Amino acid sequence: MRQALHRLDIPTHGKGLVIFTDAVRQWVADTGIDTGLLTIWCRHTSASLTVQENADPTVREDIKRFFEALVPEAPGRYVHDDEGPDDMPAHLRSMLTQTQLSIPVADGQPVLGMWQGLYLFEHRRQPHRRQLILHLIGE
Repeated sequence: MRQALHRLDIPTHGKGLVIFTDAVRQWVADTGIDTGLLTIWCRHTSASLTVQENADPTVREDIKRFFEALVPEAPGRYVHDDEGPDDMPAHLRSMLTQTQLSIPVADGQPVLGMWQGLYLFEHRRQPHRRQLILHLIGE
């Protein structure tokens, strides 16, 4: 059994979904591990991870709109606003999604469906550099 660990930095441009599938595919292939389990961990409380459709960009736009309606930025609605009106809504959106993904690896590649992509979901208005930790265990 072998293990590999990697830090992936993802720049964001404010709220929205940022695809990072290709970077993960390349890293997994470079490890030489053929079969195993990949864990992706987001080191932030105002961003999250999702597996989502990678073909039609309107899916990402609808997701963004849905979360804006579900957890709105509303002055006076939240007590915690240390970093501005998008601070607490970002934490709630992150809590409603995922900060970790587990993906099987076979034939040296993450096992994803044809239309599945790996996305970082940025919940803050301002651009950030987000860190993801990739851990692969297998043989």
